[in-house]
Amino acid sequence: MGKRIIAQRRGSGSTAYRAPSFRFKGDARHKSYSKEIQKGMVLDLISCQAHTAPLAVIEFEDGERTLMIAHEGVAVGEMVEVNDAEAKVGNTVPLIRIPEGTSVFNIEGIPGDGGKFVRASGTFAKILSQQGTSVVIQLPSKKKKVFDGNCRATIGVVSGSGRPEKPLLKAGNSYYKMKARNHLWPKVSGSAMNAVDHPFGNKRTLRKSKAKPTSRHAPPGRKVGLIAARRTGRKKR
Repeated sequence: MGKRIIAQRRGSGSTAYRAPSFRFKGDARHKSYSKEIQKGMVLDLISCQAHTAPLAVIEFEDGERTLMIAHEGVAVGEMVEVNDAEAKVGNTVPLIRIPEGTSVFNIEGIPGDGGKFVRASGTFAKILSQQGTSVVIQLPSKKKKVFDGNCRATIGVVSGSGRPEKPLLKAGNSYYKMKARNHLWPKVSGSAMNAVDHPFGNKRTLRKSKAKPTSRHAPPGRKVGLIAARRTGRKKR
């Protein structure tokens, strides 16, 4: 009898394949949505293994304390403003109030959701144009996306821009990087496994795998590869 393949074991939700969220410092998001301008002070800059960028601990006038993604050049003791504030670096402002050509990050997908787009270290998006109540933004991938003008974003560039430039040098560093958030690594080909570990696995040298179309109604563990493929092979021109 074979073993459950990795995809099945990960789906069971055991602690072996669960991200260690108890070590995370918390959610990095904008302050709760409001039309009033709120001023806050940066109390501390912290590192969290759930985020590639440093986080800023900000306390606002109403006593609310939040974690926000730090912008490049931030300092402890700096004052920032959110909601209908002045469009300057570090402030969180509705997109409709930000001038064209401005760099922004941590953009909300829906007004009040706290920020979903452009959050990795060193990244930023550009405000291209305004179309009525909507705003067109160029994302770091160069793709253009239309956002509601009431969605908020922080002005500036995410701090920690040098992170991708440092080489990992060895597999051990990559192992710990992936383990921090429990990403699946290394990814092993099914044909390189033993027969008990994967339907494609075996040790025969002339037949490296059993990759073939699989029925849509195949049992769990066999349902890998070309599932219910309409066609296979190269297309004839």
